[in-house]
Amino acid sequence: MDTNAILVLVGGVLLIALTLWFFFGEREKAEVKADTSGAQQIEIVVKGGYSPDTVAVRQGVPVRLNFRREETSSCSEQVVFGDLGIVRDLPAFQTTAVEFTPDKTGEFSFTCGMNMLRGKLIVQP
Repeated sequence: MDTNAILVLVGGVLLIALTLWFFFGEREKAEVKADTSGAQQIEIVVKGGYSPDTVAVRQGVPVRLNFRREETSSCSEQVVFGDLGIVRDLPAFQTTAVEFTPDKTGEFSFTCGMNMLRGKLIVQP
């Protein structure tokens, strides 16, 4: 093998590692805090994805997820909680509250309307 072949091989391995880390690496997780009304509340920024993209809440306590959409991409126009039956439109450069009370524990995904942006809601007992 010559030097060019070695460089291409090493570059390919690095790109594969970077891709695996990007899609399967550890995600940002946030625990929500109760506000004065007792509801669990957190702001999620929507800009090329959800930040934080993993949210942990407690079962049986009202939840308010404030989605702040910081872009105009058509992909992020909606947030869909398929398992919970919740769909909300997210106007650009505005905050939209999604309010519900989780009645069962588990992990529930939320996505954009095109199912490209993904997040996870973890309901703990």
